[in-house]
Amino acid sequence: MPLLCDSLKQLAMIFQKFLKPTTLALLAIAFSFVACSDDDENTTNTPEPLNIVETALETADLSSLVAALQAADGDLVNVLSGGEFTVLAPTNAAFDSFLTANGFADLSEVPTDVLANILLNHVVAGTVMSTDLTAVGAGYTQTNATNMDGDVLSLYFNTSNGVVFNGVSTVAQADIEATNGVIHIVDQVIGLPTIATFATADPTFETLVAALTRPDLEVPFVTILSTTGAGTPLTAFAPTNDAFGSLLTELGIDDLSQIDVNTLTAVLLTHVVGEANVRAEDLTQDMPVSTLVGESLTVDLTNGPQLVDPNGRVANIIANNVQAYNGVVHVIDKVVLPLL
Repeated sequence: MPLLCDSLKQLAMIFQKFLKPTTLALLAIAFSFVACSDDDENTTNTPEPLNIVETALETADLSSLVAALQAADGDLVNVLSGGEFTVLAPTNAAFDSFLTANGFADLSEVPTDVLANILLNHVVAGTVMSTDLTAVGAGYTQTNATNMDGDVLSLYFNTSNGVVFNGVSTVAQADIEATNGVIHIVDQVIGLPTIATFATADPTFETLVAALTRPDLEVPFVTILSTTGAGTPLTAFAPTNDAFGSLLTELGIDDLSQIDVNTLTAVLLTHVVGEANVRAEDLTQDMPVSTLVGESLTVDLTNGPQLVDPNGRVANIIANNVQAYNGVVHVIDKVVLPLL
């Protein structure tokens, strides 16, 4: 447009030598209207791109998240203003529910170190779009939160009915892009997961959960696997649904209800190690693993990581290091048994 305006001005100067003043005035007005209007009137202001924290500041329903980031340890405002992250951002209502459920009047009552770890449980390294999650369907990733030993916590996602994290928090608005990553707004605060969290969230363990919660059991398995106090951390070897199906076939019975309560209790205790967060990298050949039933499993690494129970039955560890705050879970393809 400036080049056109200059050219028309030059033409006007040439015409000035040959045309009458009135005609020149009309041409000047026409040239001005067509070519020399204020360029600013035709310019659309493009908003400056925002980082994750700036985006949260501009989003009214994330004001509690911003306040939490400012209050928590670890200078999280600056941390999340750089790097590259995926942030699962709880709404104001989600924070209200979290405070009420945990007996806090407001954010100022939450210990700042605890608050920081909970917030970091909503942060995943790199940019993960919702389509990346739906392409996988379900599985585990890692957050930036840690347990007391510094082990990075796992996060379970399932996209069969929306995008749900750890079985408790659903994406309400996905893929809000920022200069240093992406934000997904979620409807619940994602608390620090326990072993029980993953057992109940992951449908791979539906039969295991049914066994752990059988009404006639006297051992409070759910409480044991949820606690973060005495006796923790724990290591749990979690049989899949198919593993339990194979056990029923092996025993010649139709369902778990046909296993007497004492036997089922002993079987479940055989899958839990007390006071140890035994990761896959901690396993060594012929290592004895003492369980809560008082008997040991033996590690065999000859054909991949395996557990051998006191009866010589072998279970393959098919997934490992699902890290909870109170311990670690390894997935096995066979139910191990105490000495029969």
